[in-house]
Amino acid sequence: MNDNRRAVPKLWQPDWYVLRGLARAIRETLAQMELKGTRVLDYGCGERPYEAWFTAAGAHYQGADLDGSHEVTITARGTLEAGNDSVEVVTSFQVLEHVWDVAGYLSEAHRVLTPSGWLLLSTHGIWLYHPHPGDFRRWTVDGLKREVEAAGFALVSMRPVAGPLAWTTVLRSLGWCHALGRIPLAGGALAAMLATLFGLKAWLEDRVTPASITRDNACVYVGLFRRVP
Repeated sequence: MNDNRRAVPKLWQPDWYVLRGLARAIRETLAQMELKGTRVLDYGCGERPYEAWFTAAGAHYQGADLDGSHEVTITARGTLEAGNDSVEVVTSFQVLEHVWDVAGYLSEAHRVLTPSGWLLLSTHGIWLYHPHPGDFRRWTVDGLKREVEAAGFALVSMRPVAGPLAWTTVLRSLGWCHALGRIPLAGGALAAMLATLFGLKAWLEDRVTPASITRDNACVYVGLFRRVP
């Protein structure tokens, strides 16, 4: 998954079904939170695809990343140049699988959050290898819950995105679109058409997959946690 694209992708992107599901799950989770007036730190913000959602809700958004110029610096050691208890919300979208020192990363999120502050994160249950610059982990729902809670957080909600029938279709879409895109002239149009069709097939497959299967075998998980004071 290209994690730094727009929040809501176009239908001709080969992974549009998963990315749209991710956007929907994030919006549903944001609806659980009172964001007006809160300080939000996007820890690994990339191209900041969700910034507008937070500012529209009245939050004060700041980004932090190793690449580019953002409001908060991440040091070479991976720590944040931000004070203790300095923000009410830390977000982490499609970052955790790229972090080698997950415990250190979560410790920094815990440190900068106010007591009972929110940690909103998404990461993969299953996906193709995609280094940025590294790619180290995939989680089961239980593994993700326990690893984050071990860092001093309590789970509030966990939303799965794309069950196994759907994500296997999306993975095939990526493969076919890559192959078709190499064909001169017509390849791009063929890939776009096929991506749309594969995405619609994935949508139908998720409709017939039991929720219990999707919950335990999702492509992406969106988790909302509270910092334990």
